[in-house]
Amino acid sequence: MFDIDALRLLVAVAGAGSFTKAAASLNYTQSAVSRRIASLEEEAGGPLFERLPRGVRLNPAGHALYRHAVDVIDRLARAEQELAALHRGHGGLLHVGAFPTANIALVPAALRAFRQARPDVEIIAVEGRSGTLTARLADGALDLAVVSDYPSGLFYADGVTTTPLCEDELLVALPREHRLAGAERIDLFELRDETWLQDAYGDRPTMLADACARAGFAPRKIVRIAEWTGKLGYVAAGLGVALVPSLAAWAVPEELVLARLTDPALRRSLHIALPVTPLAAALTLRDLLHSHTAPDSGSASGRRRGAGDGLRCQGR
Repeated sequence: MFDIDALRLLVAVAGAGSFTKAAASLNYTQSAVSRRIASLEEEAGGPLFERLPRGVRLNPAGHALYRHAVDVIDRLARAEQELAALHRGHGGLLHVGAFPTANIALVPAALRAFRQARPDVEIIAVEGRSGTLTARLADGALDLAVVSDYPSGLFYADGVTTTPLCEDELLVALPREHRLAGAERIDLFELRDETWLQDAYGDRPTMLADACARAGFAPRKIVRIAEWTGKLGYVAAGLGVALVPSLAAWAVPEELVLARLTDPALRRSLHIALPVTPLAAALTLRDLLHSHTAPDSGSASGRRRGAGDGLRCQGR
């Protein structure tokens, strides 16, 4: 691999036509330029310049390396400009991650506003679980992520900072023919005989397990379903009930009802995760996410499903 400074010196000497003129333009000594070109010629396997009575000129090998040197230097200059613009928040790419229910309404609304505010920045969106997103932030693969402490707590990683975004009430999804579908609020103990549809249970503490313990029972049966579409499908078929965050209300099918629970602790926290030194564009998106944490999401969806004002993500 050729040293970049040596390639820049090659271009400078070729342009000046002499070691002396190139040295003067670069504030080097003539002997330093001669030694560095000699070292480059050794690395290149032979002479790169013809030594003339008055100056130097590129030989065929020098011309070949000169073309590549100009291309490399130009690419590096453009990369430097792009990175500088990226750190200023203008242009470039912004890699954004979010967990599935945040992608239903909250994150898309913020990204729409971001596109209007920063049309020169291209968003690369990634969906995943909060733990995976945090790990990708730590690895430098993401610039910002919206993560949650549901169902088993917040994940942490070196080099990643998290700040609260909002709290989101957890509701229970029931089929419309369920005996409690018309209740304004439900005590969790009334659901003690139900089958619960849950992604994780038993391998470590979860919000559902803690809430059931507070209510004085353990679930009769747990069916482990990972994706929300599967959970809602099982509920619609009468095969169980599931906790559903209010941010997911817009994706709940009409044949289900979302009911509020009496346990005030059944809320999850949403957080914005960033690297220790975030990009300016990531900070812009962070601010837009904060401005979208109290949308009017409870009105139409809540009246349709009986969840009321519980569908509002309360900003902190």
